[in-house]
Amino acid sequence: MSVQATAAKTSTSHGSKLDQLRKMTVVVADTGDIEAIRRFAPQDATTNPSLLLKAVDNPAYAHLVDDALTWARNRPGDRVALAADKLAVNFGAEIAKIVPGRVSTEVDAAMSFNMAATTEKARHLIALYREVGIKPERILIKIAATFEGIMAAETLQEEGIDCNMTLLFSLTQAAACAEAGAFLISPFVGRILDWHKAAEGRDFAPHEDPGVESVKRIYNYYKHFDYETVVMGASFRNVGEIEELAGCDRLTISPDLLEALEQDHGKLERSLNPKAGRKMALEQVPIDEASFRWDSVQNAMVSDKLYDGIRQFHSDAVKLRQLLARRLD
Repeated sequence: MSVQATAAKTSTSHGSKLDQLRKMTVVVADTGDIEAIRRFAPQDATTNPSLLLKAVDNPAYAHLVDDALTWARNRPGDRVALAADKLAVNFGAEIAKIVPGRVSTEVDAAMSFNMAATTEKARHLIALYREVGIKPERILIKIAATFEGIMAAETLQEEGIDCNMTLLFSLTQAAACAEAGAFLISPFVGRILDWHKAAEGRDFAPHEDPGVESVKRIYNYYKHFDYETVVMGASFRNVGEIEELAGCDRLTISPDLLEALEQDHGKLERSLNPKAGRKMALEQVPIDEASFRWDSVQNAMVSDKLYDGIRQFHSDAVKLRQLLARRLD
């Protein structure tokens, strides 16, 4: 066999990097595009208002929109808000037919600082899922990892409603989520990188990426203190970030990056391992309310990206509701 043939055989013997990643990490699709989810066959899928806004104008999903509008017209209350909730559930229910695991559905970001409103909305979404035959154990309710959001998650978890804590940028947020018993956290890799690139005026290689370093720190902290909360890296900007987090509990990945991983047949090395985290000398993070809020004051990146993320998600939710309002008239 020639040297070239040997090299080609070696490069394909272990499959694509996506195949290799699936062996060490649960792969989640970060999209509202049902066809993309069907193609890549992830274990779970996660959506948010921004992703739904992109998908809602697709003619392929017109029946989901029409059903939400018809349903809302026949219900008392805020028809626009009802239609938005029903649309999110319609998409989630379609996705649940494809993925064997969980589907994440997000609470309106405008409720990020209102514990009571968050818990009420979560219960409402779960009730809507029950109406279409989707059991609560198939759903994760996405909640911003504010102090109020984390307290809401603690209540919901006690009721059997599992939560996905999003817009998470710090170890303090992660520690509080774990203590509250949240089912899963979604630390945002790419948005942390964006902030540091703007602040420092330079690019970062994957191994020094501050978003990657943040997730590694959280992962090792969880394993060291035996927290059951799942770590799911999110918001990736490039394949290198994903490769640096191979071995993380879960990674939620956009279709374009799933495609890149599928096309690459190079060797993927495991980066994160629970045994390594357990051996580290780590101190527990204080998670009382004062310490939690002070941490975000001291860390400009955390407060900037948390509040910016809330604004972005809320802005897209407003645009989605405006679109639905026009069709309700």
